[in-house]
Amino acid sequence: MPGTVFGVGPGVFILALLWVLTLLLCVVLSRASGLARFSVILVFFAAVIITLALIFFPRASELPAPPTEIKIVDTFFIGRFVLLAILSVVFLGCLFLLLIHHILQPVYAKPMRATS
Repeated sequence: MPGTVFGVGPGVFILALLWVLTLLLCVVLSRASGLARFSVILVFFAAVIITLALIFFPRASELPAPPTEIKIVDTFFIGRFVLLAILSVVFLGCLFLLLIHHILQPVYAKPMRATS
């Protein structure tokens, strides 16, 4: 499945990043003084609303699409048979030349010395 890391999609990483940023912002705002200190509640509820929107309105379906059947096509089919035919002709020609020049080489009888 494309677009996944460790079997989870990008939505999980977006939610994790959202909550890490929310936590950091809440820590920073909790140190503030005055009315800014109470904005932590708004940040928290904004993160909750964004999380609920991402969970209840996903962009992809829950079930993955069925995989399409992969067809293997041999595009070099004719070229492979032409190469096989050429190699077969060369092999048979070499076998014929080996038969003529090496195996069927004539052996001439050596003359016997005549002793009288």
